[in-house]
Amino acid sequence: MKLPAKEALRKIRTRYVGYLNWQDIIAGLSIAGLLLPQALAYSSIGNLPAQAGIIGLFAGLLCYGLLGSSRFALVSPTSSSAVVLAATTMTMAEDNAGLRLILASGLVIMTGIIFLLAAATRMGNVTDFIAKPVLRGFTFGLAIVIIIKQSTSVLNISVQKDNLFLFILDVLRQFRSWNYACLAATALALVFLALMEWLRRIRNGQFRNIPSGTLVIIAGIVAGKVFDLPSYGIPDVGSIELNLNNPILPDLSYPEWMQLFEIGIALVFILYAESYGSIRSFAMKHHDTIYPNRDLFALGISNLVSGIFQGMPVGAGYSATAANEAYGAKTRLAGLYAMAITLVIILTVLPFIEWIPVPVLAAIVISTMATTLSLSSFRLYFNWKIDRMLIVASVLSVLLLGVLQGLMIAIAISLLMMLRQNSKSTVSVLGRLGQSHDFVSLSVFPEAQPVAGILILRPDQSMFFANADRILLQARYIVSADSQPVHTVILSLEQTTDLDATSVEALRDFFVEMRKENKKLILARLKNPVHRILQSTLGRQFPEVSLSRLSV
Repeated sequence: MKLPAKEALRKIRTRYVGYLNWQDIIAGLSIAGLLLPQALAYSSIGNLPAQAGIIGLFAGLLCYGLLGSSRFALVSPTSSSAVVLAATTMTMAEDNAGLRLILASGLVIMTGIIFLLAAATRMGNVTDFIAKPVLRGFTFGLAIVIIIKQSTSVLNISVQKDNLFLFILDVLRQFRSWNYACLAATALALVFLALMEWLRRIRNGQFRNIPSGTLVIIAGIVAGKVFDLPSYGIPDVGSIELNLNNPILPDLSYPEWMQLFEIGIALVFILYAESYGSIRSFAMKHHDTIYPNRDLFALGISNLVSGIFQGMPVGAGYSATAANEAYGAKTRLAGLYAMAITLVIILTVLPFIEWIPVPVLAAIVISTMATTLSLSSFRLYFNWKIDRMLIVASVLSVLLLGVLQGLMIAIAISLLMMLRQNSKSTVSVLGRLGQSHDFVSLSVFPEAQPVAGILILRPDQSMFFANADRILLQARYIVSADSQPVHTVILSLEQTTDLDATSVEALRDFFVEMRKENKKLILARLKNPVHRILQSTLGRQFPEVSLSRLSV
């Protein structure tokens, strides 16, 4: 018999050691050059010290590398979560920098807890509640907000307005204070990044292993020292202190924790939608098996660890995951190698990182966000009027009302759509198609023929508490309005996968009505959970009702 410890070691050797190769190491080296600049840039978006992004990067790479299910996904700070974090802390703490840091830590911890609760309750498909047009519209609007708000770093000015249009007005009012040296540095960095992207395209990805973000940072550091950029008013990142030995639980009041919980729910929706989209896309491409609830757990632990050490919220961004796959990663070891290489960089060249010009980080953010402003991703959704309205509403809600309100409205729109769709109460009358065994809607197939003396009804939506009464009321009306004599009513519940107490109660009333009218009742095409519930709750009270799992 194998001991548990030996069995665990055997599985680790089988899963990882057997796949050790230079491709994971090369991918890790390249990814470290991509993720470190992004982590620094996103910490500036979140109005947090640079170490917050680095701590989030370490926590995400380590925890997901050990616990996640995708071999390509890389968990690190993301731009969307950074903006939500900044909006939250600015709203709750205003100009109190110390309180902002504590609130940020509390929000990340709360996000991790909500992820763990979702994993415990097996809510791996939680992001299905957000309609894709809504999510894409929110992301598009968010990218616009992020790019515009980089103007504070590009022009070296201070603006505290959360509303985008008030923010723009404040930027324009300060035109006399604009630092054109910062503007020039940003422009040069953007030109360099665009040139690298152009070379990749014309060379068919030949330069894909060259991390352009790292190169532009190195160029910025060199230029900062050679030309003494701070003397021109171009700020650098400044001192970075990594206090990994001091995990804390923020001392916040109950109302503050409750407010963070509400925002954390919305942040989990966004982070997991982005993460699961990346994870699922590359799993399908490589025919890999993924486990959504396991990924929820891994993301929860990643955010919990990051929050305890005052890091940023983390998720599996598409750009980092795509780059990891493009660099040739084979296992999750690539992310662990990236973490180790990043740690070596931090320990050896930390003073040089502190010299990075802030406009260079702003250029990296702008370049990254600009890639998401493609209208081609909306082409499919613009074929339907309702989707066009959802996209426009999501974009405008972010631009007009701010990130937090826009986020809440985007989720609210999705939930309202789901409720509107599920609460519909249409019932189709079925007939037999020719001499076949197919029974179809008479309104869709006029050539189908009803069965003499038998009325076959099918609710076109899954029955649940919001529509059960209306569906069965409509079924009663159809039965009473039928001009032909009916001795049997067949109710096909093929669309219903489960039943709640309200639906069972509505079915009981329907059974009583059919009994009063001396009509035989058959429930057909029952899913196993529905059959078990009806058998245990109503089977003895209505023995004359046939519960059939077979097709009509």
